[in-house]
Amino acid sequence: MDENIVTCAGLVKAYGPKRALAGVDLELGRGKIVGLLGPNGSGKTTLIKLLCGLLRPTAGTVLVDGKPVGPETKALVSYLPDRMYFADWMKAEDLLKLFADFYADFDWHKCTAMCDRLGVGPKDRIKTMSKGTKEKLQLALVMSRKAQLYLLDEPIAGVDPAARDFILNTIINNYNEAGTVVISTHLIGDIEQVLDEAVFLKEGQVVLHDAVDAIREREGKSVDALFRETFRTAAWEGGTI
Repeated sequence: MDENIVTCAGLVKAYGPKRALAGVDLELGRGKIVGLLGPNGSGKTTLIKLLCGLLRPTAGTVLVDGKPVGPETKALVSYLPDRMYFADWMKAEDLLKLFADFYADFDWHKCTAMCDRLGVGPKDRIKTMSKGTKEKLQLALVMSRKAQLYLLDEPIAGVDPAARDFILNTIINNYNEAGTVVISTHLIGDIEQVLDEAVFLKEGQVVLHDAVDAIREREGKSVDALFRETFRTAAWEGGTI
């Protein structure tokens, strides 16, 4: 077992002349909840997809548990994409069976209990669920794995405040405490209270990575306030405001 669950060195992902990631150096330890923070277009989703193996790097290296991303590392990663990817005709029980078949670390009883709290029955179809319920159900599936690395891409975007509270409580109470949770978002104020570390991504590069408590002590302000200050300045300099 490697000391770091994630190691990126000189990581580049380019789409033609455009670099979504422009030389990311990053190490994430174990047992942490980490905020991957940046405005839209900063490279958050690209980095998550590289860690999942859904994309291949243009240059540099990306390791999970000290291993190159591939079939072996995919068994360690539980991924929540930024949108529902299941077919509308599927029932809740179909999704549980799918996860049980694919992932040896999936806890059927834990997921069933979360579905009960959601008011989702095994025969309920996805197409009959509200957007918020779909988001919660997908999160329940992802968090019912005993993974080493949870990658949650914008889990609180587009849901109401009550749903956000449910989502954050679900994350805190159900992840494998020996593993690490990476939460990608630009809604810092909603998640800051659960974070151990923050990573700021700007134009495809890491411009800050530190413990949340250290940031508050050093800067004399919240991570949310520092984020707003950092990216407001960037927007002004780029002529976008």
